[in-house]
Amino acid sequence: MLLNKTFGSYLGVNLGFGFGVTMGVHVAGCISGAHMNAAVSFTNCALGRVPWRKFPVYVLGQFLGSFLAAATIYSLFYTAILHFSGGELMVTGPIATAGIFATYLPDHMTLWRGFLNEEWLTGMLQLCLFAITDQENNPALPGTHTLVIGILVVIIRVSHGMNTGYAINPSWDLPPPRIFTFIAGWGKQVFRWHHLPGLHWLHHPTGAPEIGGLCGI
Repeated sequence: MLLNKTFGSYLGVNLGFGFGVTMGVHVAGCISGAHMNAAVSFTNCALGRVPWRKFPVYVLGQFLGSFLAAATIYSLFYTAILHFSGGELMVTGPIATAGIFATYLPDHMTLWRGFLNEEWLTGMLQLCLFAITDQENNPALPGTHTLVIGILVVIIRVSHGMNTGYAINPSWDLPPPRIFTFIAGWGKQVFRWHHLPGLHWLHHPTGAPEIGGLCGI
């Protein structure tokens, strides 16, 4: 969408993301529960559904997968990125491309509004995940869970993506993609927001999803 608007749209990005989650659940759902989100893993551990000893293993796998995903996208679209930006790797401005790999707050958002936005969205994600799988409520039909979860992600992203880029998952937003883009040449600015020190921004996509996940219980 960013590099060539002829081949991309906001809806297309969100459909790709949601159905990408669907494929991930298909691949790993019966193996590990398809834990692709550290906030979801944290909430399940807090509820006692997953033992805490598995939490660092899940997060390590999530972070490694996210880092490799960023590296894969970079290698596949390297020439397109350079063509779009004129050879400059920028985090902000009209030719910024760091947003392909991680979320950055737009100018109309403040830090705390972004934090609350992510907390709310992750809470909705976790609440709906429980509803989809709750056998005592109205669960998705057998064999349809993966598709319904993908549709859930699409709905959240299409309806609420404008404010924060809808991180709702610290595993893919921070720190792996930011570390990769720092290594690849985008520089230290990937750890900053509006020229504030990294910690001011970093607690937004990491703390809010975990809190939101607990609120979704």
